[in-house]
Amino acid sequence: MLNPFGSQQVPGSYVDLPKRMFQRVQDMKINDQIFEVVKNAYEQALARENIVFLSRPERMRLLSQIMKMVLDDMSKKLK
Repeated sequence: MLNPFGSQQVPGSYVDLPKRMFQRVQDMKINDQIFEVVKNAYEQALARENIVFLSRPERMRLLSQIMKMVLDDMSKKLK
């Protein structure tokens, strides 16, 4: 039987569904939005703590650690 949709996938097909959903989320720039929200909150927290003595590499390393912690926490909420 021929696919009536031509070379397109059958709508609603589970074949590659996670990949397609990930691509749609990526197209909406969700990663960039999440990064900006966490980065802004991180910078506000540094200002509230009055931390001014960190070098740029230290600030980036700490931001990376905080980002990982936030994403790990978000992942746990899925369970």
